[in-house]
Amino acid sequence: MRTKITASLSQKFKTTLVKNSFWGILSNILQNILYSVFFIVVARKYSTSDFANYILANTLYAFVAAFSALGLGQWFIRELMETEDKTNLTNKFFKMQLYVGVFFYAINIVLSYVLYQHQLIRSLSLLIGINVIFDNIIYVITNINIANLEQKKNFIIITVEAFLKFLIACTLFIFPIPVVYLAVILILLRFITLNLFIRIGTSNSIHLGEILKTKIDTAGIKEIIASNWSFIIIGSVSIIHWRIGNILASKVLTMADVAHFEISYKLFSMAVILPVIVSSSLYPVLIKSFSRGINELQTIYKKAFVAYTLYGMLAFTFIYSFSGIIIPFLFGDKYLDTSGYCKEMFLTTLVCPTVLLQANLLITMKLEKLDMWFNIVCLAFCLLLCGIGLYYVKSLSIINYAIFTSFVLFHIIQDAALVRRKILTLQHAIAFYIIIGSVYILYTLLANYMNAFFLFIGFWTIIAMVSVAVVFAKRIPDALTLNKQNI
Repeated sequence: MRTKITASLSQKFKTTLVKNSFWGILSNILQNILYSVFFIVVARKYSTSDFANYILANTLYAFVAAFSALGLGQWFIRELMETEDKTNLTNKFFKMQLYVGVFFYAINIVLSYVLYQHQLIRSLSLLIGINVIFDNIIYVITNINIANLEQKKNFIIITVEAFLKFLIACTLFIFPIPVVYLAVILILLRFITLNLFIRIGTSNSIHLGEILKTKIDTAGIKEIIASNWSFIIIGSVSIIHWRIGNILASKVLTMADVAHFEISYKLFSMAVILPVIVSSSLYPVLIKSFSRGINELQTIYKKAFVAYTLYGMLAFTFIYSFSGIIIPFLFGDKYLDTSGYCKEMFLTTLVCPTVLLQANLLITMKLEKLDMWFNIVCLAFCLLLCGIGLYYVKSLSIINYAIFTSFVLFHIIQDAALVRRKILTLQHAIAFYIIIGSVYILYTLLANYMNAFFLFIGFWTIIAMVSVAVVFAKRIPDALTLNKQNI
């Protein structure tokens, strides 16, 4: 009987997750291709200095946007799934995000003048920072669709935006556009995307008049923030953890290092977007399974953990083998040195996907305050390592290794919390580190003696064979048990 229930839960999990992740994965492929073309063209068509200044303006905007959204997306999804008055909750959240977006846009402008003397960075920040307001509005609509399991709408609209960006990139081959004018065009494009989200993403269910009429005073905003401040910190810290790298590089290292970091991060973000998309679909599933009992939650977690681990190893081994070919081909010979830094950054993919999974698990169990402190501790640890390392060695490698080490610490303290609550065992946690450590040592050693292509194919052929053998080894006893029960 228990085997039948487990099989039923497993099948339900797979069906729901595949259904809600399909559009995300499909659009992710299209978006990555289109956005990557845009990024590559910008890197090639502008000087390293203009490209770095453009990157810094985007980094500052992303840094501010991390706070502007208030990190309340997961709280909003959870509340929307539980409340009966969904319209009132949505309108209040929408109005709050709009007000907060305007406030943080002003902060973005102030920071650009405080941190940088270069007029180009200030001008770009003035333009690109408008995205803070747009993003806050889109943020609400995106989370509504996630809660309603309608991510398809989000992905279609974002893919349209990516295609329009691709067309803009194509025009750079014909007409040389100053980088400031490029920023103006991108803001107009973002405005089009915003209108698509309002009209299509909400099926015209959101009306500006109703939102403005909704009463939400300063006290109401303070109450929401005060009761959910842990979500705000979690959402902010997760962005700062990465964006601080480019800011540190711009202040301590060279503009070339800023470009090296951003190209590496671009490839990294393309790699981790897949587990992020799956996580957005998995989160509502985890919430529902948790309400049914801890056993169902454990079943889903364990299956997802294996998939996330394998994906992290795949991303690392691929970049380790082929970054030396891919980066110069895409971005040009002036970024030959980027390959080494990219390999360093991709060390983090060995632990980042499972960190995302376990963070969602903690929030599902309403342990967001615990997750918040984990985020704060790991960010502080990362900054400490960067500060000490850069004091003695002025190298981008210091930042990359600091980020990786902080993520390892993040994973360890997550494991400790989950072991304590008996969600996973100590043996499971230790086995994970032994596996990824062995993969790293073995793969990097073999890379010194084998052709990159044959190493990658051979390595993953062996992994596939072992995985199939393990699956069959587990299914045979289950099948025998089921037959006995039927008899």
